[in-house]
Amino acid sequence: MKYNLFISLFVISICSVLAEVYFEEKFKDDSWEKNWVYSKHPGKEFGKFVRTAGKFFNNEEEDKGIQTSEDARFYAISRKFKPFSNEGKDLVIQFTVKHEQDIDCGGGYVKVFDCSLKEEDLHGETPYLLMFGPDICGPGRKIVHAIINYNGKNNLIKKEIACKDGVYSHAYTFVIKPDNTYEILIDGEKVEGGDIEADWDLLPPKTIKDPDAKKPEDWDDRATIPDPDDKKPEDWDQPEHIPDPEATKPDDWDDEMDGEWEPPQIDNPDYKGEWSPKQIDNPNYKGEWVHPEIPNPEYKADPALYKKPEICAIGFDLWQVKSGTIFDNILITDDLEYAKEQLKNLKDKQEGEKKAKQALDDAAKEKKSDEKDDDSEEDEDAEEDDVKPVEEPEHDEL
Repeated sequence: MKYNLFISLFVISICSVLAEVYFEEKFKDDSWEKNWVYSKHPGKEFGKFVRTAGKFFNNEEEDKGIQTSEDARFYAISRKFKPFSNEGKDLVIQFTVKHEQDIDCGGGYVKVFDCSLKEEDLHGETPYLLMFGPDICGPGRKIVHAIINYNGKNNLIKKEIACKDGVYSHAYTFVIKPDNTYEILIDGEKVEGGDIEADWDLLPPKTIKDPDAKKPEDWDDRATIPDPDDKKPEDWDQPEHIPDPEATKPDDWDDEMDGEWEPPQIDNPDYKGEWSPKQIDNPNYKGEWVHPEIPNPEYKADPALYKKPEICAIGFDLWQVKSGTIFDNILITDDLEYAKEQLKNLKDKQEGEKKAKQALDDAAKEKKSDEKDDDSEEDEDAEEDDVKPVEEPEHDEL
C-alpha cells in the first residue's frame, strides 16, 4: 500500500513538473492592478473591479478575487502574457466565478486573444480566439458559452450546456485537444465533450443535397388516403345550433315594440361536425422521399481545427445589470490533471461559503427582529404618552 501511494505521488509530481503553465492569476495582492489594463474605448461607460473576497467566504485572504462593483455597466479589462501556441498539446482554460449578488442578467465568461489585442481599446467587437464561461439572463437563459473563432468567424457550440446558478463559487474548465476533441467541465466534473468539427460549424458540411436530383412526379409519399368507399350518412348534415324547444315567449313581450320574438339558440345535440371519409393505408405509398446527397466540393478537412498559432492575452469583456461577480483562479495550461489539482479545495471552499452565508443571513434576521421589537416598544411608549389622566369630578360642598 505504501509503495503504491509513493508511486502515485511520484507520478503526480512528475506530471506537475511537466505541465506547462502559460498563465496563472490568483489576485494575491493589490499588484494585480499594475498588470491588468482597463479599456478606454470611447462611447462606453466601463465599471471598475475591486479586489475582495466578498461578503461571505471560506478564507478571506485566499478567496480574494476581482469583483464587479457598479451596476448596469460594461466591463472590459485584459492582461497579456508570453505568447505560445497549443500546437500538438492540450489547451486548458480554467477560472472560478462567484455570482455573490445572485445575478439576474450578465456575463461571467472570459475571452482569449492573440497578440494583436489593443488592451486600451477592448470592446464588444474586438476579435478574439475563444470565449468561454457562464452567461445568465433571466430564468430561461443559464448557459455556458463556448465560442471558437475560425477563419475570422465566431462560432458558438451547437449544444446547449447549463451553467451553475446561485451565489457560491464554481469552476469552469475548457479543454481543447490536438485530436480535435474537447471537454467542458464544471467544478472539475465533465459535463460535455465530443468532436470539435461535429459540435461547431467551423467547416462547410461534408455533403450537400444533389442539385440535379428531383423527386419523381409519380412518387406518392402519403402514408394514408381517404377511403374511396366511405360515404357520408344521409342524416349527417345537421345544424350546429337550434332554437331552444323549451323557451317560451315572455308575457311582457311586445311585437310592435320589441320586434318579432325568436327563441334563443342552443347547441344541437345531433350536430356531428364536418364530415370527412375515414383514412386507410395508401397502397401506393413509397415512403418519405430522401433527397440524395453528394460530396460537398467546398468541404476540406482540417486536422488542425484545434490549433491557435498565437495565444497572448486573456480578458473580461462583458455586461452586468447587477454587479457583484467575483472572478478568480485563472489558469491557462496544457495539463488537465494540473488544472484539476488546483481545484482540490473547491468543495471545502463552497461549504465554507455556505456556512458563512447562513451566518450572515441569520445575523440579518436577528437584527431585523431586534429592530422590530424596538419599534414595538417605541410604539407602546408613544401610546402611554398619549393617555391623559382621568380627573376626579368636582363635588358640591355640603
